[in-house]
Amino acid sequence: MRAIRVGVQIQPQHGSYAAMRAAWQAAEAAGADVIYTWDHFFPLNGDPDGTHFECWTLLAAMAEVTERAQIGALVSAIGYRNPNLIADMARTIDHIAAGRFILGLGGGWNERDYDEYGYPFKTAPERLRDLGAALPVIRERLGKLNPGPVNGTLPIMIGGGGEKVTLRLVARYADIWNGFGDPDEAARKSGILDDWCAKVGRDPATIERSIQLNQKEGQINQADAYAERGITLLTYGASGPDYDLSGLEQLVAWRDSQ
Repeated sequence: MRAIRVGVQIQPQHGSYAAMRAAWQAAEAAGADVIYTWDHFFPLNGDPDGTHFECWTLLAAMAEVTERAQIGALVSAIGYRNPNLIADMARTIDHIAAGRFILGLGGGWNERDYDEYGYPFKTAPERLRDLGAALPVIRERLGKLNPGPVNGTLPIMIGGGGEKVTLRLVARYADIWNGFGDPDEAARKSGILDDWCAKVGRDPATIERSIQLNQKEGQINQADAYAERGITLLTYGASGPDYDLSGLEQLVAWRDSQ
């Protein structure tokens, strides 16, 4: 069985850079295994025009000011950047982080991000087709870059729960799957991923199962139930301006008690 791991998403909304930087370092000191940001251009809750910062610039800073935890975006929308560029940025940040980078990718969903920044929003099936087309391009570019990733390759995480397309892409390309839902729903989706692994000839044990917890629904108190269903990476979210890490601390204590 995989080791239990816990993560925190330091959401770049309603806060300052100084507060985020302090939160990254506090999260690492608290014992987080993974520290994430997200890839949006505007706040997702609270004041829709509140303060906000860009994902990949923050990732480079996060790589420099942390030392132990893995880092990444949960997740980066494929439609915002050329896939070859994504690979190059990821490899560069991986070197800044001394091999701690997770390349988190998804099809994207927040229409305002696309509209205000001039990207075509497309339909959900089209966005997933774009993700499927980009993944082999990213893999190929990572193999061509000089120098390549610190450890020879980058762990790829794909976020989403689409049963016909997204989970098939996870089975083909990802090292980590991140989803949502209560423990039973997470287990159901994980089982569908197992089915896709069988179809594409992939050992399902090679894919880490991750869930982003919904604190409002009390999911942080269901950690045991997730672990019993094979979900071994649990992530808590914190927004500005104060970046409350009490949920992360609760998860770390739970992890350390296992």
